[in-house]
Amino acid sequence: MDVLTALRAATAARHAALDTRTPLAAEAPDLRAYRDHLSLLEAWLAPLQPVLADAQAGLPARDYLSLIRADLAHPALAGLPALPVLQPASLTQLDDAAYRWGVAYVVEGSQLGGAVLYKRLAERLAPHPLAYLRGEGAPGPRWQQFLAALRAAVVTERQIEQACRGAQQAFDSLIGLVDSLNSSSAQAAGRP
Repeated sequence: MDVLTALRAATAARHAALDTRTPLAAEAPDLRAYRDHLSLLEAWLAPLQPVLADAQAGLPARDYLSLIRADLAHPALAGLPALPVLQPASLTQLDDAAYRWGVAYVVEGSQLGGAVLYKRLAERLAPHPLAYLRGEGAPGPRWQQFLAALRAAVVTERQIEQACRGAQQAFDSLIGLVDSLNSSSAQAAGRP
């Protein structure tokens, strides 16, 4: 089985669940939702940053955390109430190269979704530049390069299984953060 087909099948339900739970999934997301979205991604990506470099396979390095932190520092987000400290679940097999490719698949794929969100939200959330969502150019060519490198690096059945496990756990970690934030927000609003 092709690694991309396996990854899509292994993560489809998680991807769909995440798309309906994130702060930007609201009908009319505002700057607070964007701040919450960025904070989730910062908590999720911070422990992954050192290992993602291995799975970039010749692609230009992308410092997603710097883009997130620059957006969080934008004056348009000043004065929003503080968020609880978010702790992601640990990913268990980051020492395995194929597993890391699965994690990178989720991170790199999120850039495609970011481009769609940018188009939808740029006008609504102006004057915030939404630099993280806008990214550094069209994500399509980078995604195609990433997929070619992924397919060259992850070929055996065992590697594909490990990549799927990495992608699933990456989604589970992010979904856990979203659920934690949603729970904290509900408690702060006095909802059970």
